[in-house]
Amino acid sequence: MRMVRITKQGFLALALLALAAGVGLAQDKKDNSAVKPVPKDENWKKRHEGFVEIAKKGNVDVLFIGDSITDAWRSTGKKVWDKEYEPLKAANFGIGGDQTQHVLWRLQNGEMDGIKPKVAVVMIGTNNLGGNPSNEFIADGIKAVVEEIHKKSPETKVLLLGVFPRSPKAEDNVRDRIKEINKTLAKLDDGKGVKYLDIGEKFLGKDGELTKDIMPDFLHLTPKGYEIWAESIRPSLEGMLKK
Repeated sequence: MRMVRITKQGFLALALLALAAGVGLAQDKKDNSAVKPVPKDENWKKRHEGFVEIAKKGNVDVLFIGDSITDAWRSTGKKVWDKEYEPLKAANFGIGGDQTQHVLWRLQNGEMDGIKPKVAVVMIGTNNLGGNPSNEFIADGIKAVVEEIHKKSPETKVLLLGVFPRSPKAEDNVRDRIKEINKTLAKLDDGKGVKYLDIGEKFLGKDGELTKDIMPDFLHLTPKGYEIWAESIRPSLEGMLKK
């Protein structure tokens, strides 16, 4: 086999290319919108301020944090919420349309001031899929949310849920993206302050399809979907509250 010699100049050029690639990656990381806290409009801020007032009153043992899927525990999932979580002194800090950067802003601006929940149930990230092409960056945004919770309340245990499946068919591209994100999130489970739990398969049929009786728009849950959510996290949540 023919040997290829690399001159000193060639080696230097390769080294410079590698360095440039590393710098480019670092720059890209800095440009990751998923980790940059930002607020939204005035109506959104009013909802946020309502959560801040709830936090000021204290007495929250279980905190649900997320987007519209969490938000709808107040409506579609209310019957299940009243049975499962009202007795646990639970609060719902979900806002429709939120991405990781919006949740970060909320956490940094008062939503955990006055409370130190025993458990925070986090499910966020699906709305980032539309505007952020990088699965890694979205996972970084979710990681930042977990870290912010622990900055505010180090003793709070985080039940981190994998991003729920969306889109009707198992072979749809977004399903692969969610799998990659969740694979990264699973590494955050440290056996202490963070427990990762992927309940996505509980919503799926035998061929991996989503049906309208679980997610009518292939994203948001029906009452049956909220029953599945509650049943799927109950053992983990109960165990974390006992510790």
